[in-house]
Amino acid sequence: MKLKYFPDTDTAHVEFSDKEVYETKEISENVYVDLDRNGNLVNMTIEHAKANAGLWEFSYQEIASRTV
Repeated sequence: MKLKYFPDTDTAHVEFSDKEVYETKEISENVYVDLDRNGNLVNMTIEHAKANAGLWEFSYQEIASRTV
């Protein structure tokens, strides 16, 4: 997964895979998702990211799976 932030347009772009984009869907006025031919998520774009997604700071945490 890759997260790109473009400060000149306040746009965040999250890449989940490198599959070919088949369709783009508008989730809301400023949020778009790109899907592959099977409907799987490829990318997500958030326009006005600081205002719409609170993207003032980014952190990443991987949670280990639990074995019961």
